[in-house]
Amino acid sequence: MAQIGQILVDVPTMQTNDPYSYAIPAEWEHQLQAGMRVIVPFGRGHRMVDGVVVGVTDVTSFDGTLKPIEAVLDLSPVLNAELQQLADWLADETFAFRITCIQTMLPNLLKTKTEREIAPLDAITPAERATYFPDGTPRPFDPDKLDEATVAGLLKLQRAGKVTVLYHVKNQAAAKTTTGVAPLLPPDKLVEIQHAVAKRAPKQADLLAYLQGMTPSQPQPQAKVVKAAGVSSAVINTGAEKGWLEKSSLEVYRDPFHQPVKPTHPLTLNPDQAKAVAAITAAIDGDDTQNFLVEGVTGSGKTEVYLQSIAVALQQKRTALMLVPEIALTPQMVNRVKARFGEQVAVLHSGLSKGEQYDEWRRIDNGEATVVVGARSAVFAPVKNVGLIIMDEEHESSYKQDETPRYHARDVALWRGRYNHCPVVLGSATPSLETRARAAKGIYTRLVLPKRVNDRPLPTVHIVDMRAEMKSIGDSDFSTPLVAAIQARLDRKEQVVLMLNRRGYSSFVMCRDCGFVLKCPNCDISLTLHMDSHSMKCHYCGHEEAIPKVCPNCHSRKIRYYGTGTQKVETALQAQFPTARILRMDVDSTRRKGAHERILKQFGNHEADILLGTQMIAKGLDFPNVTLVGVLNADTALGLPDFRASERTFQLLTQVSGRAGRATKPGEVFIQTFNPDHYAIQLAQSQDYERFFVTEMAMRHQGSYPPYYFAVQVTASHEDEAVAAKAMYQIVAALKGDLSDQAIVLGPTPKAIARVKRKYYYQVVIKYKNEPDLKAGLEQIRQAAQIPARHGLAVTIDPEPMNFM
Repeated sequence: MAQIGQILVDVPTMQTNDPYSYAIPAEWEHQLQAGMRVIVPFGRGHRMVDGVVVGVTDVTSFDGTLKPIEAVLDLSPVLNAELQQLADWLADETFAFRITCIQTMLPNLLKTKTEREIAPLDAITPAERATYFPDGTPRPFDPDKLDEATVAGLLKLQRAGKVTVLYHVKNQAAAKTTTGVAPLLPPDKLVEIQHAVAKRAPKQADLLAYLQGMTPSQPQPQAKVVKAAGVSSAVINTGAEKGWLEKSSLEVYRDPFHQPVKPTHPLTLNPDQAKAVAAITAAIDGDDTQNFLVEGVTGSGKTEVYLQSIAVALQQKRTALMLVPEIALTPQMVNRVKARFGEQVAVLHSGLSKGEQYDEWRRIDNGEATVVVGARSAVFAPVKNVGLIIMDEEHESSYKQDETPRYHARDVALWRGRYNHCPVVLGSATPSLETRARAAKGIYTRLVLPKRVNDRPLPTVHIVDMRAEMKSIGDSDFSTPLVAAIQARLDRKEQVVLMLNRRGYSSFVMCRDCGFVLKCPNCDISLTLHMDSHSMKCHYCGHEEAIPKVCPNCHSRKIRYYGTGTQKVETALQAQFPTARILRMDVDSTRRKGAHERILKQFGNHEADILLGTQMIAKGLDFPNVTLVGVLNADTALGLPDFRASERTFQLLTQVSGRAGRATKPGEVFIQTFNPDHYAIQLAQSQDYERFFVTEMAMRHQGSYPPYYFAVQVTASHEDEAVAAKAMYQIVAALKGDLSDQAIVLGPTPKAIARVKRKYYYQVVIKYKNEPDLKAGLEQIRQAAQIPARHGLAVTIDPEPMNFM
């Protein structure tokens, strides 16, 4: 009996979690496996789409003739059994489709690209054929590259049934190759020729000498042979012409590590570190699905605990996965892990090129890399036999994906820990309230590192009341105590880190005559001034326009810049300290590939005195010469309508304070604020996480917020506000039948920023403790939303949203 492939197809207009049945051609029978990618014809037009095999059977419920699979893209599965099960679980948990989850797991180069061609049919007239198909063959159809008249003409022919659209799926995955060289003759023959040419062609003799030491079955890159033998490419070509060697195409991995690292050895642990490593080791030894919270103050040596625990997993011939929150942190953390474990380490993050990502993914999949370090998406790395999963700075919001599938990397890590029967270590100086509450209930084992390594003191933290300062310094970004502290560090050749949580030159532009604020035409948000590009930019949709010289509303020339951005602070800082060398690190200055690494390397080499940046500089960075940290405006997040505003402010201030005084020199921190009495700022001054936890938990309990309640956010968006609002009211009415009177429904309401990218957003937030029918109700809404989606209405479901804004 012929085999049948169960294929999940990738058709954005109407997705389904149910696979389609396709006939497996005879030549591929018993070759196809679940987890392989294929190309299949889909729909009436038989257009080619890509899909993933999820099963192979001998039976189908379909009565008609099955379409055959068109092409197989892989020789072996790109998704192993674990990742196939993970995709199913992820789809169920995040209200996403299985194919979307699978695409999320794969590197970009494993996603196919569809190219369209228009081909003439018999009904076309000679004149039409001469106009649109002069050479008689199908032509590529890319509307962006054709003029409007041609596109209109081709569409008219398609409606008349005179042309057809052909779909070709191009597999982007390609290995990088270089020229390889291997000897063709045995060593004794090469020696004989070497003696014959030695006097008249010494370089050829050098090449022959080198070839004698090579293994014929192991080609070497030509560049390596050229360098090692001390010859030119022309000499290699001569050797090939004379039959001494052969050239071949040699596959090489792209190397994402752009600099060598010096190997390191395990450090002596203090008693708290040793206790943590012992507990994690016991869990690895016992194949125990145990989850740990390593709660250690900044500088307490959490990284060394991670490294020595990874070593235990590797000793047992198992693998390790380590997640870090920010691409900015990845170079420093990767270098530390690579210095300890060498070539076994692979890195995965969005800063790599597509080719580098693909090669690192293949190294992991082939078992050549046994330690993986990376940002959020690295949680899907195809590591097998995992012995340990570590999630550093687990409280970071960047671990939650804000587009479908809306997963949290922590939940995926815990799932993989259960699947592999291995421990998961969540580390932070300021754990999320959810994690700390689970530790309090005994769901996680809490391991505390209460002191800095070598008993170094925590930095002294000063709170500067900017309300009082403004009376003496006016509209300045730097208080008098902070200016004095910076000058003292510059005099002592020490380094300073300054954080401002706002990029750009200025927050907004306002007319002082009529109060007009220049807003984005696509979003309900003011445009931000950027002096480097001399433009106004929207940080939500990317809209950009010229800086106005007169008010667009009343035509007054009294248009001024208000607020502060990193570019503006950099200019003011340079004016205040003319001899200081300043580096700025924000989204704008780190757009180019490798920019994070370059800036941090410059600062680490003391090529700059001051590092000014947004919150990306707050976490994980370890520079021994930094003795002063300044927070220019601690209130940025406090004013947001977000139930996590206090938690985020406390975490950010504690983390950035921890960058000071990490080596032998004592550290000092200045926090500038207009809310000096707020509990988040007061407790960040003393770095008292436990007291903050108790205080904030009381606030959450009072307001019925997570972690006392689960939450789900449903959003509807459309270019017409009335359509979005109507859809949201219909969704709430449908969901109320699935809810008990214990659930709390907030909304429907417009979102805090009601319009983004020309779409209006309405939302409802449901807070609940136990609603057994809610999941099925949300699943129905997701399925039903696909039909109106064709008319521009988008409905998204976010389980456990990071904020309600």
